Amino acid sequence: MLLHSSAGRYGADRQLALVAGGLDPARYRAVVVLPDEGPLADDLRGARTEVIVEPLAVLRRELVNPRGVAGLARRVAADRTRVAELVRERDAALVHSNTSVVLGGVLAARRASVPHVWHVREIYSSVGPWWSAYRRMLLSAAALPCVSEAARAQFGSNPRARVIGDGIAVTPRAAEPGERERARGRWRLEPDHFACAVLGRLSDWKGQDVLIRALAREPLRSVKAVALIAGEPWRGDERRRALEELARAEGVAERVRFTGFVTDPASVYAASDVVVVPSTRPDPLPNAALEAAAAGCCLVASDHGGLPEIVTDGHSGRLFAPGDHAALARVLAELARDPSERRRLGRAAAADVPRRYSAGLLLDRVQGLYDELVTR
Repeated sequence: MLLHSSAGRYGADRQLALVAGGLDPARYRAVVVLPDEGPLADDLRGARTEVIVEPLAVLRRELVNPRGVAGLARRVAADRTRVAELVRERDAALVHSNTSVVLGGVLAARRASVPHVWHVREIYSSVGPWWSAYRRMLLSAAALPCVSEAARAQFGSNPRARVIGDGIAVTPRAAEPGERERARGRWRLEPDHFACAVLGRLSDWKGQDVLIRALAREPLRSVKAVALIAGEPWRGDERRRALEELARAEGVAERVRFTGFVTDPASVYAASDVVVVPSTRPDPLPNAALEAAAAGCCLVASDHGGLPEIVTDGHSGRLFAPGDHAALARVLAELARDPSERRRLGRAAAADVPRRYSAGLLLDRVQGLYDELVTR
C-alpha cells in the first residue's frame, strides 16, 4: 500500500506512478492512497492501479503553527485507524509512504502489524530545532530509502537509511523535425535569443528568482538571454505573481516567459539552449535535472544537495554557487557564446545519467527492499 502526498504530475508524483505501475505482478500489486483527486489519480487508474482517496495527514509549511499542528495531530490519529483498516481489507504486506511528509503511515502500519517504508525525498536543512524530533520519528520506520547520498547523510550511519536513487520517469524522445522552431514560436523566442529553461514547481526555493535576477546582469543582456519558466505553484500560492513582480522590478519582464505546467517537457527542451536547476536550498534529487540530462540538454545547476551527484562540473554539466545570480549569469554567458561546449556537455549527460538512474534499477532496488522486509 503506497501513500502519497499529492495528486499532481511533478517529480515525486511521477516516481509514485513509476513504482506503482512497474512492480512485477507476480510478486507485488500496488494499492495507492492519495489525499485528493487529480491528474496522478487519473494516470494510475488508466494504468489499472487501484486508487483510494483519503484526506491523509500531510505536513505543509503553512501548517507549522499551533492551530495547524493540532489539526495535523487529529488527521494523523484518523489515518492510524482508517489506513490500518485499508491495510487489513486489502491484505497489504507493507505500507510505503512515498514522501517523508506523509505522517499517518507509520502508525497505521504499526497498528496493522506490517512493515513501514518511509521514502525520504527531502533535505531538512532549514527545519532547525524541529529536525531532531522529526528525525527520530522517521527512524521509527523499518526502512528509509533516500533518493540521494545528500538525503541519506541526514541520518548519519543508521543502517535503516539507504540510497535508492529515483528512476527516469519520462523517457526522453528525439525532437521531431521542425519542433524547435514551433516550440520557440509558441513562446515568442526569436532566432537569436538564448533560451534558459527552469522546469518544476514554482516555489520560494526552486530558484526561479535567481534566474530572473541573473537576466538583469550585463553578461546575459548582451547575449539576448530569455528565461522559460515552466511550472505552476501550489494551489493558493502567489509565487507566480511574486516572480512576475520581480521581473518587472529587475527590468526584464519582456525577457521572461511563464509557460505554466507543460505536460510534455520535450517541447521545453526543444525550445531551450540550456536547462537551469537553480535551487536555493539543497535539492535532494530533482527529477527536472535527471530528465533534462537524459534528454541530452546542457544542464546548469546549483552546487549542493543531490545535484552534484547528477552533474559532474565541466564534464556532464556546469555547477554554480547556490543563490549566486552573478555566478549563474557568468556561466550562462560563457555557454551562450560556445554552442559546441553546450552540445558536448549534453551528450556526456545523456550517456551517463540514464545508466545510473534507470527505471529498471529503481524497481529492482525497491522490490529488493520489499522482499527483504516481507521475509524478515
